[in-house]
Amino acid sequence: MVQMIGAFFSLYLATLLLLAGSGLFNTYMGLRLTSQSVSEVWVGGLIAVYYLGLVFGARIGHKIIIRVGHIRAYAATAAIVTITVLVLALVDNLWTWLGFRFVAGIAMVTQFMVLESWLNEQTENHQRGRVFAFYMVFSSCGTVLGQLSLTLFPTLDYRPLIFAAMCSALCLVPIALTRRLHPALQLPAPLQVKYYMARVPLSLTVLFVAGTLTGAFYGLAPVYALHQGLSNSQVAVFLAASVATGLLAQWPLGWLADRMNRVLMIRISAMVLLLLAVPLWGWGWTFSFTALVAFSCAFGALQFTLYPLGAAFANDNVEQERRVGLSAILYMVYGLGACVGPLVAGLLMRELDSSMYFVFVSVCAAILVLVIRPQRVTGANLTEDAPTHFVAMSDSLQSSNVVAALDPRVDVEHDVSFEPVEEAEPPVEEDDPDAAPVAVDAGLAGDEDDDGGNGQGDTRRVDPG
Repeated sequence: MVQMIGAFFSLYLATLLLLAGSGLFNTYMGLRLTSQSVSEVWVGGLIAVYYLGLVFGARIGHKIIIRVGHIRAYAATAAIVTITVLVLALVDNLWTWLGFRFVAGIAMVTQFMVLESWLNEQTENHQRGRVFAFYMVFSSCGTVLGQLSLTLFPTLDYRPLIFAAMCSALCLVPIALTRRLHPALQLPAPLQVKYYMARVPLSLTVLFVAGTLTGAFYGLAPVYALHQGLSNSQVAVFLAASVATGLLAQWPLGWLADRMNRVLMIRISAMVLLLLAVPLWGWGWTFSFTALVAFSCAFGALQFTLYPLGAAFANDNVEQERRVGLSAILYMVYGLGACVGPLVAGLLMRELDSSMYFVFVSVCAAILVLVIRPQRVTGANLTEDAPTHFVAMSDSLQSSNVVAALDPRVDVEHDVSFEPVEEAEPPVEEDDPDAAPVAVDAGLAGDEDDDGGNGQGDTRRVDPG
């Protein structure tokens, strides 16, 4: 374990610093705007547009990486992220903030594409599971540390922004000084959206709802906690406890998921989530800080494990040679949910009360209870290796779809999503240290043939899994 961490330490450290700055900034932004009596819709909108940049920035990120190489792309986008943080200390216009948050999302997803493709390039197939697990741990720890670092700043002035910008700039150092060989340039591979929508509609529903919960949590949970009388430091602990518990809960839940009916597990988790939110609906009850942290831990264990549960269920019903494309689709649906969630929750909180945040959580959970039922799953499309091994996955939605290649369930050498894309190879200059051969990666699309994605298993009856 120590040897593996040491082998990729520069990449892991860059990931931790990057997410520490992001985790601090997202929490700080919600607290600062709430203290200035800004509408919850604006708070949700700023989070939503950031996630929109993360989802749709993958295409732009691929083009930047192909054009200038991984190291230059990472350096340029790290500088852009730093600027988007610092500019908020100079400009108070919310419309300007929206634009900069969208740009920050595009820049950050490019950074993650560099880090993840680098890990993928230099990882042997038998090590992918462990490499992915450590990457997820460092990602989640970065988010937690970023939120906890808010306790260092008793007042919501410009200093947290400076600290977040410092983290964003520092994440350049491990990449600039690493002695590891840079990865090959990557081309996005097209994918068949209609195929996956018809093949695993229930899984996509789970991922969309999970995204709405995650987006609303990062955007509006700080607002709710602040309205409950918590201090800024207590709000940071309230959020960090949820993320940390969501990380730790993935291993025992994964053990259960490999031994139980996954559809039933998703439904039970949704039921418990629904009922757990009811006491926080705003009945006039007052909860202590300790009680609220306990609630936060329980919510983290339930809502942040919906993504890997839904992904495991989807992999059970898609052939191995199409799982890279599946992972990219799941990421996109999850990200779109994260765009919708904070907007809807913010609107409810503005029009009614801050406690509507947990009413929103209950409604999302109720949708899963109603839609995700074992009776709706025929099992006609279960693959030969089902149930596939449960894989712990990051809860922060701060990664790109390149992480699909790190999933040990994916056979990156035989997946049809990796079929070559006919495109001119970029010129290689002798004095260009970042120049490398072109390779195909799991981007946002798959082969562009006219068969509608018909491959192995496509002629079988569609399973609503």
